[in-house]
Amino acid sequence: MLTHPDRPGLALFEAADLVAEPLHPRIDGIADRLRGVIRWAREYLCEPHPDLGRKGPVCPYAQGSLDRGIFYLAVYRGSTVDLVELDELLAGYRDWFRRLDPISGPAAQFKTILVTLPDLANETARPIIDAAQERLKPAYTEQGLMIGEFHDGPPAKGGLWNPDFLPLNSPLPLLAVRHMVANDFPFLADNPVTLAAYLRHFAHAGSVGLREQVAAAAGRFGLTVPEPRTEPAPLRRMSMSERIEKVS
Repeated sequence: MLTHPDRPGLALFEAADLVAEPLHPRIDGIADRLRGVIRWAREYLCEPHPDLGRKGPVCPYAQGSLDRGIFYLAVYRGSTVDLVELDELLAGYRDWFRRLDPISGPAAQFKTILVTLPDLANETARPIIDAAQERLKPAYTEQGLMIGEFHDGPPAKGGLWNPDFLPLNSPLPLLAVRHMVANDFPFLADNPVTLAAYLRHFAHAGSVGLREQVAAAAGRFGLTVPEPRTEPAPLRRMSMSERIEKVS
């Protein structure tokens, strides 16, 4: 278990913590339900699905997150939810997420925090989870992050390759925090605020086709696509022959 260095009320649990003896008091009575989330990740997110509409696992990053030990669970306890408290809790995990290793590099895209609400009745949780994701999404994308909603509804958002497939089904209501990636464009393209955040991070990433779609979406909202970043050429030491040629 990881405890926030400044806020001891925030804790992150790894898969090994769910089978440790004795169990931590914070997960007393809910360890089986949290183990179910790990099973769901391994058996659903990490596997293909016949209705997905493409090859590969449901989530391209879950296996890498589990394999690297950067797949974390957090818990919000209680059978009722104070929305201000929930938003503050999620902001705490969001800011902590940005400080957790790996912070950059290829491995960072696999880092994940799932904030679960294990005590909340499903019918109560569904609108709370959906509304929290909608409410907080702009603030997360501004920081290059994504927040995703999952519950047993499931959320009424179809898959990219099969709109009739609803992939955000989970055994516990939860909100997932991860890094934004270039392929998140379809999830951000219908809102000028989230699209502007995407442009700041990934305007020139991905294939030519994706960049054309991004430019077209920006045009619909009157947004300017940032100029490509140009890095200065690295200094190169001249060889002896080049020096002789230069002064001769």
